[in-house]
Amino acid sequence: MSEADFQFAPPTNADILIVEDEPKMAELLQKYLAAAGYQSRHVDHGDDALPAVRQKRPDLILLDIMLPGRSGWEICRELREFSDVPVLMLTARVEEEDRLRGLELGADDYICKTPFSPREIVARVKAMLRRNSRGQQQPTSASELAALDVDDARHQASIAGETLNLTPLEFRLLKTFSSAPGVVFSRDQLLNHLHDENRAVTDRAIDTHIKNLRRKLEPFFPGHNVIQAVYGVGYSFELPRRPPPP
Repeated sequence: MSEADFQFAPPTNADILIVEDEPKMAELLQKYLAAAGYQSRHVDHGDDALPAVRQKRPDLILLDIMLPGRSGWEICRELREFSDVPVLMLTARVEEEDRLRGLELGADDYICKTPFSPREIVARVKAMLRRNSRGQQQPTSASELAALDVDDARHQASIAGETLNLTPLEFRLLKTFSSAPGVVFSRDQLLNHLHDENRAVTDRAIDTHIKNLRRKLEPFFPGHNVIQAVYGVGYSFELPRRPPPP
């Protein structure tokens, strides 16, 4: 590795948790992350991942899918019950079904391990941390979070007066969710609420549209996962609660 290999990522104190059972791959990732200015920790067993997160919350998790003990899918599902830490899944599985499953369970991104490119992984880490940092620079007090306004007549949605750039399908999804906060919708139910749009959308493709919608909402609600995946059921939507006025 030359010095030029690491010019794409500035120094940072971010803490990266690597959950990977292949020692050589984990060692190589740690070397590249360290050279790019990142701190990292490593666990090689699925059962050790969640305790490591609870012991010290990382800024990002590199999560392999095929692990001894808990699989990456199980870890991601359980992780999302108590944490919104960014997750980049490392997978040797290239089938669309496997990729969608990871996103459905709450992973933020995925990257295939074949061919293995530690430089690309570090670049993805940098991009994800940069997006997360931008979100944290938004107002974090619940009292500062403006209510979501869904204008059906104009087919527009806005937050704090800022119009969201949504596709027609994303608007219909948001309208459905916002009409019943906390209710868990199955994919079939969401399809039924999309009216004529559902002829061009499959139930699995909804996962991708929800992923895009979640990405557009997250800068306004830092630290809060507005659209949550409920494993084996579907999705629910809930905005942060605003405290009563003094």
